[in-house]
Amino acid sequence: MGHAKKDAQFQPLNIALLTVSDTRTLETDGSGDTLQTCLQGSGHLLADRQIRPDDIYQLRAVVSDWIARDNVQVVLVTGGTGFTVRDNTPEALLPLFDKTIEGYGELFRQLSHAEIGTSTIQSRAIAGVANRTVIFAMPGSPGACRTAWDKVICEQLDARHRPCNFVEMVLPDVSSACGPRS
Repeated sequence: MGHAKKDAQFQPLNIALLTVSDTRTLETDGSGDTLQTCLQGSGHLLADRQIRPDDIYQLRAVVSDWIARDNVQVVLVTGGTGFTVRDNTPEALLPLFDKTIEGYGELFRQLSHAEIGTSTIQSRAIAGVANRTVIFAMPGSPGACRTAWDKVICEQLDARHRPCNFVEMVLPDVSSACGPRS
């Protein structure tokens, strides 16, 4: 379990939020609402929020725009991570990644196993880094979003979390994201 470094300061990040859905609107997007509440409640800023249909090229276009911006450090994507014909989020995002964060999907499935059992194997939750922007994709249920945020993402977007976090990578002026384990 990680721990906080006492002299590190919290650094709010600009986070863009994408809901992948053929049917949801801003009024019916419970997963997007959950993530927005979580990120703002943690002290981060909502840089943009959009809903797009599960189309590889529309998803790539939105995320490509965000990772090209200097004012977006993190992208959260909810939905489209299953196995149906219309679940295309991994296929849309993987070509954009400079590096894949392998442990995110593994950890997410391990944690969600306690909540939904073996159905967690149907999640293709992925994460990666593109142009110094961290991208996390998770299933489209509010519960999955809360699990991903509370048990993985929140700590990794907090400069005080040790031994490592992603803040120094996305905000290069922040001092040491990785420090000693003591």
